[in-house]
Amino acid sequence: MTFQKDFKQQMVPEWEKDYMDYEGLKRILKEIKSSKKAIHNRSLQHRFRLERAFSGLNMHGSNHQREGDIEDQVIEVKTLEQDGSKQLYKTNFQKFHEVGGEAEARLFEKLDEELNKVNAFYKDQVEAAKHEATLLSKQVEALVALRVKVKSPETGSKHNSSSPEETFDQNHQQNDSIDGPEVDPIQQANRNTHQEELAETHNNYNRKDPMEILEHVKVDNVLQSPMSTIKKAFTDSNNNELSPDKEEMRKIEEQLKLVFIEFYQKLLHLKDYSFMNLSAFSKIMKKYEKSTSRPASAAYMRVVDNSYLGSSDEVNFLLERVECTFIRNFTHSNHKKGRKLLRHKTKRERHSITFFTGFFSGCFVALLVATVLRIGSQHLMKKQEGTFYMENIFPLYSLFGYITLHMLMYAANTYFWKRYQINYPFLFGFKPGTEMDYREVFLLTTGHAVVALLCFLINLQLEMNQRTQNYKTATELVPLSLIFLVLLITFCPFDIIHRSSRFFFIQCLFRCICAPLFLVRLPDFFLADQLTSQFQTFRSFELYICYYGLGEHSRRQNKCHRRGFYNIQYFIVGIIPYWFRLAQCMRQFYEERDFNRLFNGLNYLSTIVAMVFRTTFELKKGRIWKVLALISSALAVIQNTFWDIVKDWGLLKRHSRNPYLRDKLIVPHKSIYFIAMVLDIILRLSWMQLVFEMDWNPLHKVAMITVTSCLEIIRRGIWNFFRLENEHLNNVGNYRAFKSVPHPFSYYDERNDKND
Repeated sequence: MTFQKDFKQQMVPEWEKDYMDYEGLKRILKEIKSSKKAIHNRSLQHRFRLERAFSGLNMHGSNHQREGDIEDQVIEVKTLEQDGSKQLYKTNFQKFHEVGGEAEARLFEKLDEELNKVNAFYKDQVEAAKHEATLLSKQVEALVALRVKVKSPETGSKHNSSSPEETFDQNHQQNDSIDGPEVDPIQQANRNTHQEELAETHNNYNRKDPMEILEHVKVDNVLQSPMSTIKKAFTDSNNNELSPDKEEMRKIEEQLKLVFIEFYQKLLHLKDYSFMNLSAFSKIMKKYEKSTSRPASAAYMRVVDNSYLGSSDEVNFLLERVECTFIRNFTHSNHKKGRKLLRHKTKRERHSITFFTGFFSGCFVALLVATVLRIGSQHLMKKQEGTFYMENIFPLYSLFGYITLHMLMYAANTYFWKRYQINYPFLFGFKPGTEMDYREVFLLTTGHAVVALLCFLINLQLEMNQRTQNYKTATELVPLSLIFLVLLITFCPFDIIHRSSRFFFIQCLFRCICAPLFLVRLPDFFLADQLTSQFQTFRSFELYICYYGLGEHSRRQNKCHRRGFYNIQYFIVGIIPYWFRLAQCMRQFYEERDFNRLFNGLNYLSTIVAMVFRTTFELKKGRIWKVLALISSALAVIQNTFWDIVKDWGLLKRHSRNPYLRDKLIVPHKSIYFIAMVLDIILRLSWMQLVFEMDWNPLHKVAMITVTSCLEIIRRGIWNFFRLENEHLNNVGNYRAFKSVPHPFSYYDERNDKND
């Protein structure tokens, strides 16, 4: 792998524009190399003519001496001060009256620009990390003091005399800060100013009694669960008494542990940022020397190494202190366990995934061909029993078709997200190393499709075979068995078939069902949006309950729509996924007071109204219900299409740098965005097709519902890519490359400072 590819892959996507522009510098080097090549060819011709004219003279010594004098004066790097804090570097390049001199001057001008940019960004990030380290130090002090209070409540009174146990706890607290114990004067003198400030702040806290710290601390109870939300509604918010039980203490420790892990990962990325940029400067200077034969690399790299990027050791210091503090406080000084938690393992690619993906794909194609040939050879569509079979059994299997298509679209999404470097694992909050890439998703998709299609073919074979007519009831239990198999794998507690991803899905699904009691995260509303495109799947589940729960399969009849209870549930089930999103928007508006959330909720409310009128028209017919269904569906389509393109995708900005798109685009071809907008409009309109119901026979109606549902799933797959692209760009603009885990404690003085 070339350094350029490795440099690109190692970038933190949200910081990409603040890395050294390696490609831009290489382009200038190519210009220099091409111009030097032309000069070299003319020089050889001139030298050849001179040697022919003065064949007895040796001119090498004088030329070498003169060239050496010139090479000693290739560059001169000056350090400029700006506002007394930031250092800027400017290189004076000695131009020569030869071709390529201007390109070389541009190269060093570009190098200075990149070095200043990288230095400024790195320094800002390190300063932010040091500030966060100070806050974490205070969090640890509060945690240690709280542990003392929970284990020994009688020590909470500051009027009690200091016992040996209290003295030990205080000493233990002093050693449980990120800043660590005091160092000898020589080491302290060698540290930078910020580290001295950290030590001074730490010493101030060491002089305090642990219980005095808790007098200025409050536990931030973030409403992340239904119970915490209900408690918040029925308890006094002004009650600041700090008296958690053991279970709450465990949750506080887990939350602070996550804060430490995320902070450690940020420090590792900062360390990699420094190393990769230093390597890039070194590579460029070596290529410059190779192209021009001028020894300017050593002089410029001395400046780079002495810059803040190359000389600052604060990140390494913070990494060491965070690791020591984490191991001491959260793993009981178990270094192996602590390092394992802090340092995530890189995910290895396995060739078996590629093999089984190809195997299942081939099986799926073979089974699909066999199914089509079987239906065609039996002339199934022309027979009454075949029509009856497809009308009753096919809707049961269409459920698996919808799931397979949605998984296939998600596999395509993950492929393109990875190709265009959209950081979807971070946006979704996957635990590092556990996210499924497109190959794993596609393997799961093909495996699911093979099992579903195999069951359908077996069912069809048993149904159409005259020798199995006595086992029709058992035959129709095949799709029910498939449902149980899928649910068994989904909720299987054993570490098989991507357990972490399955549990993540179950957790997000549970949070959707419990909306608005949970705090809404991106994966929660993203999953809820997927469910809105699977409303037909919800109705298929209801059909399973009626078909098998009420014994319709044993009588080989489908009279579910004649049952009043089923029709009531048919209304409710159709609007359940839209209610999830409406409830989430309500919760987001409550938390953020952002009216965009309220308007988005109105979109889902209009869709719910449209679904009610459509379902009523589907069950009762009638011109009035049809008109109401058309009007409400048209309004819902217009509102949702506008929200898709303008809000979710961030497009149609009239005065952007890319007309009618947005300022920043990830896909290089602008036409893709216009095609996506047109497709979104067309596929949204296809959602209204069922309202224009003609005198369809039952089989045509089933086919129309299936096709419309599949088109909605495809539209959702297209929406997914551009929605996450827009979210990724918003994170890039705010440099949010890491999860923001809230601190469990807040200090009263800090909150007052924020209010001021």
